[in-house]
Amino acid sequence: MKTSHNKAVPRVQTDGHKPANAAESRLITEFLQAMSADRGLSANSLAAYERDLMAASEGLSDTGCRFVTCDGDDIRRLLESWHADSLAPRSVARRLSALRQMMGWIVEEGLRTDNPCRWISNPKQGGGLPKSLSEQEIAALIDAASSTGSEYESRRMSAMLELLYATGLRVSELVSLRVDQFRRNPDSIIVAGKGGRERLVALGNPARVAIARWLECRDQQPQNVASVHLFPANENTHLSRHQFATALKKLAGQAGIDAKRVSPHVIRHSFATHMLNRGADLRGLQTLLGHADISTTQIYTATRPDRLAGLVASAHPLAPRNQQD
Repeated sequence: MKTSHNKAVPRVQTDGHKPANAAESRLITEFLQAMSADRGLSANSLAAYERDLMAASEGLSDTGCRFVTCDGDDIRRLLESWHADSLAPRSVARRLSALRQMMGWIVEEGLRTDNPCRWISNPKQGGGLPKSLSEQEIAALIDAASSTGSEYESRRMSAMLELLYATGLRVSELVSLRVDQFRRNPDSIIVAGKGGRERLVALGNPARVAIARWLECRDQQPQNVASVHLFPANENTHLSRHQFATALKKLAGQAGIDAKRVSPHVIRHSFATHMLNRGADLRGLQTLLGHADISTTQIYTATRPDRLAGLVASAHPLAPRNQQD
């Protein structure tokens, strides 16, 4: 496919990574434009691809290579340098994935004849399980949110936390919600997730009450009148992911919880783990979380092997007979 895409790709902070030259930078931009047009990736996803590809370009340039001239050995040396810099295996795998996709696009564009990443395996990753808080710790966070800062800050934090825990939204989905979705106190909302995939999420009564209380306070502020965002930073932008994450860690301290254990993603993991513990099925949980692949959702089953054993004991057709014998 030849790239004749005109869709703008957002420019982002690149953590100090600079492409080897203008030609490399142009290649990255054209690839991101193709990804944006063909797959409808979000701005956050495109930004992540850009950072990873800039890091790859910088690493290759250190050995005198470029995207169109490097070979498999060059890629292996690049991965070794990342490992030597103590980059986490998951991060190395992510960068390699981005590089593999870009190399495939370069081949399609006729700029080279082979993909040097094709036969390179992803680094082995540890089997780390999702970290989550207990139900009691979540309750402590929610209680602390009701008395943090000013009334404006308290109601906003309560609404964000209740909404996050009620739905399991990604933090990027949470902060970018529009206020018009909540004007009629809905039971559920439609959320656009990764790749533009839409899903329906139920809010639950505690979240609806917290949002209604927040809207009363939000709408009294003149600077919020023209904003389309549920959680505005000003009339043009919404509260950032970083701002919410920082406020959440501060809230953890007030609740007596180690701030290192608390983040928006941990709240999402807690939602999934607690739902599963209380009987939610994997397919339903997959839909609620917006996972494209059920294998991503299945990792939560590893957090409770006892639940799986109990499920077999209670639900298997032969279980009652076994218990009677």
